[in-house]
Amino acid sequence: MTAINSDSQTRAINPATGAVLSSRPYASQAHIEQAIAQAFGASKVWGNTPLAQRAAAIIRLASALESQAQALAQAITREMGKPIRQARAEVAKCINLCHWYAEHGPVMLANQPTQVPDQQAEIAFRPLGVILAVMPWNFPLWQVLRGAVPMLLSGNTYLLKHAPNVPACAGLLAQAFIDADFPVGAFAEINASNDGVSTLIADQRVAAVALTGSARAGEAIGAQAGKALKKCVLELGGSDPFIVLNSANLDDAVSAGVAGRFQNTGQVCAAAKRFIVEAGIAEAFIEKFVAATRNLVVGNPEDEQTDIGPMARFDLRDELHRQVENTLNQGATCVLGGEKLPGEGNYYAPTILTGVTPEMTAFQEEMFGPVAAVTIARDAEHALELANLSQYGLSATIYGDEQQALQMAEKLECGGVFINGYSASDPRVPFGGVKRSGFGRELSHFGLYEFCNIQTVWKNRH
Repeated sequence: MTAINSDSQTRAINPATGAVLSSRPYASQAHIEQAIAQAFGASKVWGNTPLAQRAAAIIRLASALESQAQALAQAITREMGKPIRQARAEVAKCINLCHWYAEHGPVMLANQPTQVPDQQAEIAFRPLGVILAVMPWNFPLWQVLRGAVPMLLSGNTYLLKHAPNVPACAGLLAQAFIDADFPVGAFAEINASNDGVSTLIADQRVAAVALTGSARAGEAIGAQAGKALKKCVLELGGSDPFIVLNSANLDDAVSAGVAGRFQNTGQVCAAAKRFIVEAGIAEAFIEKFVAATRNLVVGNPEDEQTDIGPMARFDLRDELHRQVENTLNQGATCVLGGEKLPGEGNYYAPTILTGVTPEMTAFQEEMFGPVAAVTIARDAEHALELANLSQYGLSATIYGDEQQALQMAEKLECGGVFINGYSASDPRVPFGGVKRSGFGRELSHFGLYEFCNIQTVWKNRH
């Protein structure tokens, strides 16, 4: 669903049909004050709730999500156009996240010993308080919960400013926390305007800020958090390289490349975007890649057979098409797609551009939609050079000889490297980037500690 903002409200539009689904006013100053007060009050109760009880609440949340799994998946599909099979997978991933943190999080949050003799000093993990989270629409459940679950487990409360085009998802999430018997205010959702977000960041009762969004949003949020002397974690854009070496299994690389580029209609920060292919296998790879992409089913996201749904927002489709046209005007070749599809829905044809060079738009900018850019590298060293030639540094994929790929991983400027498997976020490993892809980490124990007061407790120091 696309959100159309006026001075006082947001309207949501189904991207598959163009129909208006709902409208919603921005939160007033009174509503903002109420949300902060409730979250702050809840933090005093929730932060002092025994860890075992907090973990039990996370298990109840998993059950609440499971009981509403179909409604949640349908809301995702209606509001932002994710194909229904992928929407159900997102819900399932969130349920697994809850179980993983409930099982492993308490051990991670237990006090840790130090090298001070006789166990006289230890490290404790205390909650910070109210965390403001500004979240995007592309994974309207997963993006929220992969931050909220560890934050809440560690005793913080979570104040969500969700993307305006997924209000039903936001509402169902809030209801799930109610159904799981979390204290009022432990998880709260508010439809704040940009000015409202600034008010929230500046309020002394808000302890820290988490953002998943564009680099531009990161600049704005990061500057305001810095001015207020508040911790922030920024998970921003990406233009991830997908490197295919001469030693790669081409069929495996093509299969992973299609999934890694076109899942969620290409609207993934850590999607494969820049395909950097060694010259020796470039022609064969492109031929197989085009053939496999051509087989993707584009259509109604509610249809079980659909692989590619509509893009979530009409303005983003316009921007993507501008980037494609710019790249073609700069000398690239379109071997598949390259056009808006006719009709009332917000569809863009799965697209593959070849002959892309580093100065071109598709190489320089993030392409947030179903467009793959292919660049040919002279050799593996050149592929590594091309991969790092980006303002972003979220993740990277390498297909080829494992030892060669491991050596390349040491020099890749990114937060995650995936060898013979495409990028994905997983609670067992940290997720985040470098350069203009942001800073800080989500998931694993690193994500759990990001929003903790890591406190030294030292007894009898002389």
